[in-house]
Amino acid sequence: MNRTTKTRKLESTKEGKGFDEPPFSFRVFLLSCLRDNRSFLLMRFLSLLLVNLFILSLSLAPCYAEGKRIPFSPGEKLFFEVRWAFIPAAEGVLEILPMETIDGVTCYHFSMTSRTYEFVDVFYKVRDRVDAFADAGMTRSILYKKAQDGKRKRRVSVDFDWEKLQSRYSNFDQRAEFVSILPGSFDPLSVFYAFRLFHLKEGEELKAPVTDGKKCVVGRAKVIKREKIKVKDAVYDTFLVEPDIDQLGGVFEKSKNAKLQIWVTADGSSIPVRVKSEVVVGSFVAELVSATGLTPLQVSK
Repeated sequence: MNRTTKTRKLESTKEGKGFDEPPFSFRVFLLSCLRDNRSFLLMRFLSLLLVNLFILSLSLAPCYAEGKRIPFSPGEKLFFEVRWAFIPAAEGVLEILPMETIDGVTCYHFSMTSRTYEFVDVFYKVRDRVDAFADAGMTRSILYKKAQDGKRKRRVSVDFDWEKLQSRYSNFDQRAEFVSILPGSFDPLSVFYAFRLFHLKEGEELKAPVTDGKKCVVGRAKVIKREKIKVKDAVYDTFLVEPDIDQLGGVFEKSKNAKLQIWVTADGSSIPVRVKSEVVVGSFVAELVSATGLTPLQVSK
């Protein structure tokens, strides 16, 4: 199927290059804040934010779709910057790579990379890459991989056996037992793209089965309201979505009255433009910096 691809550049950035470092005074402020015992929690949260925030927190899609609108295609690339308080601390990229075939199944190939900036690396270095494969009909996950080469080293893989409704987690040569999964389950990255297939409405409650290979849970969230927000120099018409964070754990579990808020475009593409969280170590914001290779809405045949 031929697809007409358009490119929308929100703010110039160079691929493969980090964003500008904050001024020296910002770095001094960060250093002073990290001298106490909250530093590990902070950097651990950055890792969770970059790798899971757009993913696990968006495990919200209904279990069925009307007409299977396809608002994305290979070539799409979304650039994000993460700030702690007012300090730029990390960046993340979501990308759709060319279609692949795995065990005879034609698949979308989704990729997410995340990295902390050099001055943050001193405390907690993050260099993560996630690769996820979902069938071309966007009905289930086929394979999930995660590589960590920062402070922690991991080589995670999640395999799926759909005949037996099972998935299995492995890290390097260590393999866990198979766990039962629900029909139509997605991995933590593919579920973000499954979420984008659906029309959102104010007051709607969303849910979907998600698995990381260790367990299978049903993620839930609510569409709070529709509003216009300004991100960088652009104004977006968005829906505010608030996920149920009970399943997220980590820093969210340690924080009283923790909150996670996600603003996605209301144009049918559901592209996240801002993610905000409030936890014990402070307020974090991830914002869309630029987007390329965006595709007009398509309907699968």
